[in-house]
Amino acid sequence: MNGRVTAAGNRSEGRPSRQINVVLRSAEPPLVSTVVPEREPAPSPSPLSQHGLFQEIQKELDQLVGLDQIKELVYEIYALLQVAQMRSEAGLLSGGHVFHMIFKGNPGTGKTTVARIVAKLFQKMGVLNKGHLVEVERADLVGEYIGHTAQKTRDLVKKAIGGILFIDEAYSLARGGEKDFGKEAIDTLVKAMEDHKNQFVLILAGYSDEIDYFMCSNPGLHSRFPIQMDFPDYNMDQLIQISELMAKERDYILMPQSMIKLKEHLQAEKDNHLHAFSNARYVRNLIEKSIRNQAVRLLNHYVAGNPSKLELMTIRPEDFKLANKV
Repeated sequence: MNGRVTAAGNRSEGRPSRQINVVLRSAEPPLVSTVVPEREPAPSPSPLSQHGLFQEIQKELDQLVGLDQIKELVYEIYALLQVAQMRSEAGLLSGGHVFHMIFKGNPGTGKTTVARIVAKLFQKMGVLNKGHLVEVERADLVGEYIGHTAQKTRDLVKKAIGGILFIDEAYSLARGGEKDFGKEAIDTLVKAMEDHKNQFVLILAGYSDEIDYFMCSNPGLHSRFPIQMDFPDYNMDQLIQISELMAKERDYILMPQSMIKLKEHLQAEKDNHLHAFSNARYVRNLIEKSIRNQAVRLLNHYVAGNPSKLELMTIRPEDFKLANKV
């Protein structure tokens, strides 16, 4: 009765029962009230720009051409770390995450650059206290006699504590078979991942097929690398965009005719070296060679005076001395 009078706003109790029932139902707390957030999440959120900790990382990612899936995965890692912190503050379990990674892709697809960005992210989020990157290859790990490899590998792991140990062309450690010292390096790395758990992150990088073969060389490897990133080759438009950015970073501009010549050459190279094309690394070498050619051209042409600022900046088609190799 009291509830009916209050809900009716002190009106007569002759109010139809249908209206009373409606008021009573709306006054009852919903069954899911304990788990529904007070505010509904905003539709189509754009979280990349909403977190100060991620802004610097986002700027570096935005400078990378393509790699959309890689950028999304890096943000997933950030989100996981951020929510883990919230869970910890709420008294919930939040640990146990392993961040060792596999980077698959051809040379020049951004693997090392992304590794540096991930290292910085982990440092900012408190996963790693230093956030430095130790980049090595087979020759840095494998020794010349029994026991030498294990010691070299342990020394490099020690150097990487607090940061990331990045092993490029990691599959080369498994190429020599059972008697090769590379196997000793693999076994030492597996042990180090257990002995120094959560003290460093190991990233193995290399060609996709070779990395898959490498992962089969030790039964303990697969379960230790929960994060795998595939770095696709750049398409032609992306390669041209990269070449323009590389030139711009050095205060150079490419003439339209230069771009056409470069594009034709890159397409031929991609077609002739489908599995060995080095992507952005190859483009960088071409740009740097064209800059040297431009310097020779200008020095020979302007004997008595100095070229204009525009001339000093311009890369002409003749500065690309290109020859496709089959």
